[in-house]
Amino acid sequence: NSPAWNFQRVDRNQGLGAPDLRGLAQRKPGMTMDYEAALDASLQRLHDEGRYRTFIDIERRKGAYPNAVWRKPDGSEADITVWCGNDYLGMGQHPEVLAAMHEALDATGAGSGGTRNISGTTVYHNRLEAELADLHGKEAALVFTSAYIANDATLSTLPKLFPGLIIYSDALNHASMIEGVRRNGGAKRVFRHNDVAHLRELIAADDPAAPKLIAFESIYSMDGDFGPIKAICDLAEEVGALTYIDEVHAVGMYGARGAGVAERDGQMHRIDIINGTLAKAYGVMGGYIAASAKMVDAVRSYAPGFIFTTSLPPAIAAGAAASVRHLKTDGTLRESQQLHARILKMRLKGLGLPIIDHGSHIVPLHVGNPVHCKMLSDMLLETFGIYVQPINFPTVPRGTERLRFTPSPVHGPARIEVLVNAMDNLWAQCALNRAEGAA
Repeated sequence: NSPAWNFQRVDRNQGLGAPDLRGLAQRKPGMTMDYEAALDASLQRLHDEGRYRTFIDIERRKGAYPNAVWRKPDGSEADITVWCGNDYLGMGQHPEVLAAMHEALDATGAGSGGTRNISGTTVYHNRLEAELADLHGKEAALVFTSAYIANDATLSTLPKLFPGLIIYSDALNHASMIEGVRRNGGAKRVFRHNDVAHLRELIAADDPAAPKLIAFESIYSMDGDFGPIKAICDLAEEVGALTYIDEVHAVGMYGARGAGVAERDGQMHRIDIINGTLAKAYGVMGGYIAASAKMVDAVRSYAPGFIFTTSLPPAIAAGAAASVRHLKTDGTLRESQQLHARILKMRLKGLGLPIIDHGSHIVPLHVGNPVHCKMLSDMLLETFGIYVQPINFPTVPRGTERLRFTPSPVHGPARIEVLVNAMDNLWAQCALNRAEGAA
């Protein structure tokens, strides 16, 4: 019989290929695999390719955002500035958010006590869902433990609700969307990134009577480019398809009330299902969908990722609701963040650095090599106290490795000046190292 494992499997949706360890599985009857050697080989491959991921130990300090303390492996400490956080607006330390969390914690304790249908629904969860439904102008919203779970659970459940459903997914959709589409058991088509003409071709090749859903994002986080929302909605209306948008990197950041790019562009009412997060611009934790009352009720009733998961702690739900409520009326944080992003891009471009600029708040710096990317990250941290995590495969394709800067309202001129001077110094060093390596 063949071995019970296959180390050559490659998930082509995500590119998460495992190393070739077949030799370790060749054994005589009665012999077992050398599991330790298999683990060593898997980890060594990451080291060899320069994309082994290291986590640095940081301690955020209340009231000091974006400053933090780096706890080094030798036990010493150093003050650093976080330049890669997803708490885009600093709401994780906003007084209104903290006050709401303290109130809920004192009133209810730490945990929720169960899944949403077994003792885990509280007044705080209901208030949060009401805030989110109002934010997006939808009849209802449903809160999950993360936006990843919200995407995965919803997209994998929809074919149960609409038999024969075909899902058309943008090629650069987030891994959570890919996973939900991949394992839903229904038909799926992948269209070239932001290519509405290709999407139209794929739809035209399918049965016009088949139920259809187009899944895409408003902002693609690695390049910071925008999805063609209006064009996709126009096509969806023409062919009778549902629309599903991931606004994870846009909620809180765009639109008059922070509902996202669809709100900014006047297209929100044309989206059937909106996915968002509470862990980025809102600074807390959790994810959600907003849609019609019937759609939300159906997902709530059929999605295992919702039904069988312990609900968010009430204190988290309370803090998230306070954050959403605050950003509906406070646009100054959004404006400051956008200003600082524009300034940083302008300054780095002035140095001749390969900044990817699609007009969003995300500032990616193309490096193109995992070893050099990690080297830049390490030198920024150790020499200048600037923390920006390298972004490598499989998060981005090989050869497109990058540093991804995320300025906030408080990453002002002084901090930008430090970063720009550091990059001016280090980019020249890395260029010299690349030249010496090539020689």
